[in-house]
Amino acid sequence: MLTLLPRILAILYIAFISLFALDVFEEGYGFFGTILALFMHLIPSFLLIAALVLAWRKALIGGAHFLILAVVFTLWFNTYRSLSSFLLVSLPLLVIGIFFIVDGISKGGAEHHPRR
Repeated sequence: MLTLLPRILAILYIAFISLFALDVFEEGYGFFGTILALFMHLIPSFLLIAALVLAWRKALIGGAHFLILAVVFTLWFNTYRSLSSFLLVSLPLLVIGIFFIVDGISKGGAEHHPRR
């Protein structure tokens, strides 16, 4: 159960954060401007996907990346100024990172599936 929980939470969180990128379609940019704006708005999602892929294989290292991203998101998006912003944007990353680290420790190291 602990193996699946952080993965499911991370996927749901990435989907939630990606919803904020949809506001570029209301800005009235041209086609290429919209594509560029959409790409820029999805950069946080790309970083989270990279952390999830890493955490899927190496839970301890990926969990540490989620904790680092929690700090980066807190500072970059100024979520420390509002409790509701912090609870919606930064806290889930902290929880996901802790869950991945606990999962990695319970599995006995950074690698879940040692290759031989």
